[in-house]
Amino acid sequence: MQDFDPLKPETLDSPHEEYHRLRSQCPVAHSDAWGGFWALTRYDDVANAASDSDNFITSVQNVVPKVAFTGRRPPLHLDPPEHTPYRRALAPLLTAKQVARFEPVIRDICNDLLDRMLEQGGGDICNEYSAPMPIRTFAHWMNLPDEQIEILAEVGRRYNFAVQSDDEQETKESSALLYDMARNLVLDRKKNPLDPAIDATSALLAARAEGEPLPDEMIVGTIRQVLVVGIIAPTVLIGSIAVHLSEHPDLQQKLRDDLSLVPAAIEEFLRLYTPYRGFARTPAKDICLRGRDIKKDEPIALVYAAANRDPEVFERPDEFILNRPNIKDSLAFGRGVHGCLGATLARLELIVALECLLVRTNSFEVNGPVRLTRMPEIGALSVPLTFS
Repeated sequence: MQDFDPLKPETLDSPHEEYHRLRSQCPVAHSDAWGGFWALTRYDDVANAASDSDNFITSVQNVVPKVAFTGRRPPLHLDPPEHTPYRRALAPLLTAKQVARFEPVIRDICNDLLDRMLEQGGGDICNEYSAPMPIRTFAHWMNLPDEQIEILAEVGRRYNFAVQSDDEQETKESSALLYDMARNLVLDRKKNPLDPAIDATSALLAARAEGEPLPDEMIVGTIRQVLVVGIIAPTVLIGSIAVHLSEHPDLQQKLRDDLSLVPAAIEEFLRLYTPYRGFARTPAKDICLRGRDIKKDEPIALVYAAANRDPEVFERPDEFILNRPNIKDSLAFGRGVHGCLGATLARLELIVALECLLVRTNSFEVNGPVRLTRMPEIGALSVPLTFS
C-alpha cells in the first residue's frame, strides 16, 4: 500500500506540492519506504498526536527513517515520566535569560565564518556558515575546552552530511565518535564538576529521579543527543532562507534596511520552510484515524512541514507574510512534552545569523545547483552564493 513515495527526487517546492495533494485527498497516508510508515499532513491531526504522549509515544521510534543505531538518548527517546528528569535538568540552562548570554558568542562565530566567505566573494552558505555555526555555539554552551570545539565541529559536520547522504557506515562511525566525546565529557565533569546552573553535564550529574542519580549511560546518551540535536535544523533553514531571499531581492533589501524586522521574518521562515518534516510517534494501541486503521507499533511521521502550510489554519500558506497574525500557531518547534527544549537558543542563532549575513553583504544570490536534504529534514543542504 503506497499512497506516496518519499524517495522520489525532489525540488525545494515539490514536497509541499505533494503534501497539498495528501492533505486534500489522503491526509493519513502510507508509504512502503523504510519498512513502511504512516504520515499525518493536516494541522489538527499533527498537533493532536504531538500533544497526546499517552497514545502516541516516542520511545519506539522518534524519526522516519530510523537513524538511531545505538542506545537510547534522553529526553527525546523516552516517554514521560521517564524523560522528565532529563528535560528538568536542562531546561534552566535554556531560558531566555541564560540564552541571551550567548548572543555575543554567536555573533563572533558568525562574523568569523563570514570573514572567510567574504574574502572569496561567497561560498556554500550551508557548509561554510550555517552548519559550523550551531556546532560551535553548542560547544560553547556545553563549556567544551577550545581544543575540543574544532573536533566537535568536524565530527558534527561529518555526522550531519552522512545522515543527509544516507551513508550508514559514516553515520555510525561519526555517531560513535560523538558518543566517545560525550563519555569523556561525563568523566571529566565527575572529576572537575562545574556549576550546574551554567553547565549541562554537571546539571545532569546532579539530577535525581525518585531520589537516585540518573544512570551514567543515559547521561552519556543525553549529552550525545544535545551535541547534535540543534545542528541540522539551522543548517537547512538558513539554506532555505538564502534561496528565498535570492529569489525575492526586494524582501532581502527590506530586511537589510530594517533589522528590527528580522525576528518576525525568522518566525515566518520557520513556518514556511519548517526544517524538520516531522518527528515520529508510535501508537500505543490500534487506532483508526480518518478511516485508516493503524496498528500498534506502526511508525507515524507527524509532518510538521505539511501542517505549517495547512490552508485551514494559515491564509495563503505558500506565501511569505511578514507579521502573520496567527504565527504563534506554527508547529516549527513541535508541540507537547517533546516540544523543542532549545527553541529559544535556536531562534537566537537564526536571528543573529541572518542579521550578520545582511549587514556584511550588499546583496547575495544563488549561483549554482542547490542540494536538498532527505527525510526527516526538508529544505536546502547546500546553497552556493555570490556576495556583493
